[in-house]
Amino acid sequence: MARIDYDEDDSYPDNPAPQWRRRLVTWTLAAIGLGLGFLIPYTLYLNHEVGQRFGQLRWQIPTRVYARPLELAPGLTLDATTLKTELDAAAYRDGDGSRPGSYSRNGGRWLISSRGFNDVDGVVGGRRIELVLSGGKVASVRDAGRKQALKSVRLDPARIATLYGQQQEERRLVRIEEVPELLVTGLQAVEDRDFNSHMGIDLSGMLRAAFKNVTGGKRQGASTLTQQLARSGLLGIGREQTFTRKGKEILYAMLMEARYDKRTILEAYLNQVYLGQRGSQAIHGVAAGAEFWFGRDLRDLNTEQVALLVGIVKGPSAYDPRRNPEAATQRRNFALGEFHETGLIDDAEYQRALKAPLGITKTPGSVAANRFPAYVDLVRRQLARDYPADALAGAGLSVMSGMAPSAQAYAEGAVTRTLKGLGKRRAPLQSGLVMTDVHNGEVVAVVGGRDFAGHGFNRAVEAQRPVGSLLKPFVYLLALAQPGKYSLASYVDDSPVTVTLGKGKRWNPGNSDGRSHGTVRLIDALAQSYNQATVRVGMQIEPERIADLVRTLAGIQTDTNPSVILGATDQSPYAMAQLYQFLASGGEIQPLHAVRGVLDANGKVVNRYDKEPAPAQQGDAIAARLTTIALQQAVSSGTGAQLMRDGLGRLSPAGKTGTSNDGRDSWFAGWTGDHLAVIWVGNDQNQTTGLYGATGAMRVWSAIFARLPTAPLKVTDEGLDWQWVIGQNTTDAGCGGARRFAFVQGFAPGYTPCPAPQPAVDEESEQDGGWRDWFGFGDRDERREDDEPREPDPAKRLPPPEDGE
Repeated sequence: MARIDYDEDDSYPDNPAPQWRRRLVTWTLAAIGLGLGFLIPYTLYLNHEVGQRFGQLRWQIPTRVYARPLELAPGLTLDATTLKTELDAAAYRDGDGSRPGSYSRNGGRWLISSRGFNDVDGVVGGRRIELVLSGGKVASVRDAGRKQALKSVRLDPARIATLYGQQQEERRLVRIEEVPELLVTGLQAVEDRDFNSHMGIDLSGMLRAAFKNVTGGKRQGASTLTQQLARSGLLGIGREQTFTRKGKEILYAMLMEARYDKRTILEAYLNQVYLGQRGSQAIHGVAAGAEFWFGRDLRDLNTEQVALLVGIVKGPSAYDPRRNPEAATQRRNFALGEFHETGLIDDAEYQRALKAPLGITKTPGSVAANRFPAYVDLVRRQLARDYPADALAGAGLSVMSGMAPSAQAYAEGAVTRTLKGLGKRRAPLQSGLVMTDVHNGEVVAVVGGRDFAGHGFNRAVEAQRPVGSLLKPFVYLLALAQPGKYSLASYVDDSPVTVTLGKGKRWNPGNSDGRSHGTVRLIDALAQSYNQATVRVGMQIEPERIADLVRTLAGIQTDTNPSVILGATDQSPYAMAQLYQFLASGGEIQPLHAVRGVLDANGKVVNRYDKEPAPAQQGDAIAARLTTIALQQAVSSGTGAQLMRDGLGRLSPAGKTGTSNDGRDSWFAGWTGDHLAVIWVGNDQNQTTGLYGATGAMRVWSAIFARLPTAPLKVTDEGLDWQWVIGQNTTDAGCGGARRFAFVQGFAPGYTPCPAPQPAVDEESEQDGGWRDWFGFGDRDERREDDEPREPDPAKRLPPPEDGE
């Protein structure tokens, strides 16, 4: 029998099994080698992706805008209503005043527990304080624990907006130590009890879920917290359930576990987890979720609210407590059961929490909305000078603004009530408003129109309208800066005036009341807003100098035509607020700013805008004081006298009305010891409104300051010399017919003894037109101010004001 030779790799013909096994091993090894050849590079690629995306996941946080912190100090003008408005805006809750973010009240005594925060000058620690309000002021502030008096204390500010959120997401970065322990441990109890021991995946849970899914049982998932983070944070939320996606999710989870510790993963999860939707804006992270659902700071959540937040993780839509309260309650109670089973809460707390309501707010919390679009628009404009939009995206910056929530609330309320009270017009009335702090130039409130929530045309900044008499005080400011030539007691001529314009043209401006008032004191010419007298003074000052002053103080351009004397220039409320800030601050050049400073994601200051302004020059300060005194008279007995009848004499305010031609625009600029507000009222169609400065814009001002706590305006006597004057000389106090005026020190006129008693005669009664007032035909409380340069035309006179002024 012939012998057959076989290779050592072959099997005997009568025993084929060894050959099959050898081929299987060969194919398997080849497949493994091929798989490893592909898998190793792919795993390295995914590892790179994890490092890159996980870093973005942790730090792509929207820029947030905060109001200014409320600083409490003895003597501060403040009432209970305003304090509560500030606390509500900052999400403080009425409680025991012991837990951070809570307060309690007993009459005028308040116990407030503040939260710590980062401000432009560093970290401000949280503390418990006792505050006493009395007589519309802060009587005392002291540390509640140490019982020690405090000079001042700052409360953490309200969050008012989110800028440049990525993909319309709302997210707020928190460190894990800022998250309540019950939320951290409760989340694991409900979603992933083995989180601290597994390597990213739960094999037994996956097998159990696969078996159920294959055998047709109720579909189950077995995703760990790490897998959930990989799915929503690295892969992106998707509905498709493919083997490829699931495999990638598992690899991502295992790689994250290999690269990062449990604390880092859990912190990223707490900042990433999806917890709801408001329109196109997704709510991510437990901090944003706490505000969205409960209107509270994360640290202020109670047991049942923590349980609901943990429960919502499974499905924010299915367990939406506003739309599906029954399902949400069941899910919350399930989470409470898990808390109880794992020993996180005791029996008593478990039973109490089961009976408690869901505790959500009726409407979504402020976290998901920019509540003040006009103010935030101003913030954006200021930031745009230093930060391109792409530099802010995902930077996690904190923008510390100057907004005062109470001032903003009072301003919005005043606009609403006033415009409604003025009734319907052919064209709907609108308003633009800017309010500032006279001490530092911070913009504390902005109203861009009667629809405060609208993101449209911002009239406070963009509306350019004729300002009329609002510019007159700066004509007199330049005059009073020449104390050797002008004083408040100077006589000026208010008779008809003709100005030659060139090319044979002449300008003959008239007074709004159609009268001339003869020789009048300079202070009266400004307080009563006499056009003819103002033009005479302005022409001596020169229009070019007026235009230069406006450009220097406010950075705005005006024509140098003589008509600029009577305000023939179009400006915005913001521009006029910048101009009037010079007077309101006592002669300081204070650039207005809505942003106090910008902090990075770690709370470090990267830019500050709240720098101290340069001290006022002595001459500027004195001229500003004299102009302010004249404008206080404009309120006490001039065109703004209605404020006295409104009961605002206690504030000794200064102010100036303005009305454009045919009553298209109503203006008022006024200030107290703390606040300046410039207001415009008109319509977008530029139609006649039938309103004067005092019957439109000034009503808004009055409605604000009837409620807003603010200090009275006190003009310092520094550099001033108050003297009694009769005629053109100083005289004795109490001399019949004498008036008291402020002069620049060293420039008061010479003394004359008190003349023999004469019948009391009003200075103006002997002047042209004065007989009307003598016999009671004149009403000097309010005169229309047609500030456009033209001859008065009786046929175009407006009807009398609605309130009879």
